[in-house]
Amino acid sequence: MLFNISAAKDTLARIESGLSDHLDSLFLPVRRWGRELQVSAYAGQPGAGADGPSKLMNDANPEGAPPENVISIRGLTKIFGPKPQAAIKLQEGGASKQQVLERTGSVVGLKDIDLDVREGEIFVVMGLSGSGKSTMLRCLNRLVEPTAGSILVNGVDIRKLDDRGLLNFRRLHLGMVFQNFGLLPHRTILDNVAYGLEVRGMPLEQRHAKAMSMIELVGLKGYESSLPSQLSGGMKQRVGLARALANDPGILLMDEAFSALDPLIRRSMQDELLDLHDKLGKTIVFVTHDLDEALRLGDRIAIMKDGQIVQVGTPEEILTNPADDYVASFLNGIDRSKVMTCESLMRKPEVVIPLRTGPRTALRMLDDSDQVTGFVVEKDKRFIGLVKAEDLLKALERSSPLSEAVRADVLTVTPGTMVEDLITILVETDYPIPVLDDGGMLMGVIYPGSVMDKVRPANGNTPEEVPA
Repeated sequence: MLFNISAAKDTLARIESGLSDHLDSLFLPVRRWGRELQVSAYAGQPGAGADGPSKLMNDANPEGAPPENVISIRGLTKIFGPKPQAAIKLQEGGASKQQVLERTGSVVGLKDIDLDVREGEIFVVMGLSGSGKSTMLRCLNRLVEPTAGSILVNGVDIRKLDDRGLLNFRRLHLGMVFQNFGLLPHRTILDNVAYGLEVRGMPLEQRHAKAMSMIELVGLKGYESSLPSQLSGGMKQRVGLARALANDPGILLMDEAFSALDPLIRRSMQDELLDLHDKLGKTIVFVTHDLDEALRLGDRIAIMKDGQIVQVGTPEEILTNPADDYVASFLNGIDRSKVMTCESLMRKPEVVIPLRTGPRTALRMLDDSDQVTGFVVEKDKRFIGLVKAEDLLKALERSSPLSEAVRADVLTVTPGTMVEDLITILVETDYPIPVLDDGGMLMGVIYPGSVMDKVRPANGNTPEEVPA
């Protein structure tokens, strides 16, 4: 009787996977409770957990609360070289990166980084070569070992994990996409995407089904039997993205993932990533040296220089309030209209006129404020339209009510409308643009003369390249 070893191994793997899934379903509540206890312990909250799992989970993220931090970095420092502790002491004494190198022969990769990444956001880390951005990203999964500091990922201090624990943690929680595609040339696209699942011991049929769903998700259906050599650069990067997603990690780390691609393909991959983020809601930490890419992708951006974070903020916050001259120099030449929203440009209306007001009173309100246009609202502040002084004079001549002088067919925007779209509206109008919320309430007004001063690129020099 012949014994098929391959079939037996596959059968055993299937049984093991099924048993593992059953045990997971049984112990999931206990594991969640344990995780909450661990998070509470790291946070120094005595007595946490006394009310059981559901109480802990509800308290951890109450309804209406801001997103939870899934990555918390405190005091992160990385020294490359022979005298790390001496280098840290010099840093604490105020020595510069160059002075540390001259006195110890050690290179400061990261210096005392404090950073939080929120659940479900695209967090972009950007800076020039040698700024420390890739080093920081690789500390998050300990491809680079930190010299000092703590890194909590999903409540687990990854610096305290042993080799086996770190390996399992990477497999379950983290996916990584590099600039170099890193595909196995002798394997088909299907088997490349399924590779991580194979390492985890998933049976062939299951891992191929999972891999195929990821291939379809990134738009490569029909190429599953192809070899990497038969694909373009953009398609190879999609394979790398599908492979990282196949393990269903909560956090995706992307290190200059699109930097090697041609501009058009790069733009397409950025669109693809934004679409995937909308569908899957993954937390993404994305490293780039390209400010345009950072502004386009990032919910928030951290700008780095010499191993330190110079500024963290939304694209709009960084554009409108750069932290220093170094950040401001990055913004030189940026088309701000593609990034800024109307919320940053709107001002309080000079004259708001209740609909019940008479034309004579309305005209007096405009005259007292030295304005020719007023904004008419219902008593609940719902926007009705705008009125001009010339229309009020005509209404007085006809003894008409205010409502007959109101222009209701005016173009409006929301706080989230991009300034690029606003400029198109301004070309078609001769009046200030009302900004309304989703309920039609008047939030503010944008006066045409104030737009270009905000949108026009600031003067500044291009940042000098930092040596690697």
